[in-house]
Parts: sequence; structure tokens; C-alpha cells
Amino acid sequence: MTSLAAPTGVLEAAVYVDDLDEAESFYAGVVGLDVITRQDPRHVFFACGSSVVLAFVADETRVPPGDDKLPVPPHGAQGPGHICFSVPGEDLEQWAGYLPDKGIGIEADFHWPHGPRSIYVRDPAGNSVEFAEPKLWGLGT
Repeated sequence: MTSLAAPTGVLEAAVYVDDLDEAESFYAGVVGLDVITRQDPRHVFFACGSSVVLAFVADETRVPPGDDKLPVPPHGAQGPGHICFSVPGEDLEQWAGYLPDKGIGIEADFHWPHGPRSIYVRDPAGNSVEFAEPKLWGLGT
């Protein structure tokens, strides 16, 4: 049997939200991601580099697909989750000033013991949103 190649990255990550307008305002309006598609009342999807951020209304994702729908199985989460955006270290200081200017409170802003910096905020649904240097996980400079 041949060995499988490990995945090369995360293609998509999901956060669960209460209000699609608030999610779009935060992820597109504040964070600056481009909207790929929106389907009310279920989801809004955003492009983030070579990945996609999926913002779902959890209750809507638990509804089984109809016969004429794509066969995506029901899924969803309850309560706040976490997403971390990769931001070059030299840009984090700008984010540290920009987020409060947009009315987004910073919960934490610190350097990890091995050096990388992380800034944590909350999206309108209460998800923990981190902006961190890729070297946090040894994945870049």
C-alpha cells in the first residue's frame, strides 16, 4: 500500500454566527475579506488568501439538504469558536491601532514566550478572532 500525502493546508474554516449582516460587516468591512457568496439565511463565505472563511448560521446548517440540494451533511457548532488570521509581524502594529478605531475592542495583545505576537478580538457572534504572525507555528517570518 502506498502512503498518503499529508494535506498541504486548510482550504476552509468555519465560524458560526447569529447574524449574517453583522458577520459580513465584520469580516468584509473590518477585516477586509472579499465576499465570495451569500445565501440568506444560511451563510456568507469570504476569500482569505488561498483559504475560505465560511460564516454559517448554525441552526441553518443542521437542516438536512432537500432532494434538489447538494448532499452536504448537516453540521454546525454551538457557542463561540476561534479563527486565527496570518498577519506579517510588521503589519500587526497597524492592526493594533486599526481595530479599536473601528470600534473593535482588543482582548489581548502580547508576544508569546518564543517571540511571535498575537492580537485577540471578538467578532459580533462572540467568536475569538486572532491576528498572529505565521512564525507562531514556525510557518514563516
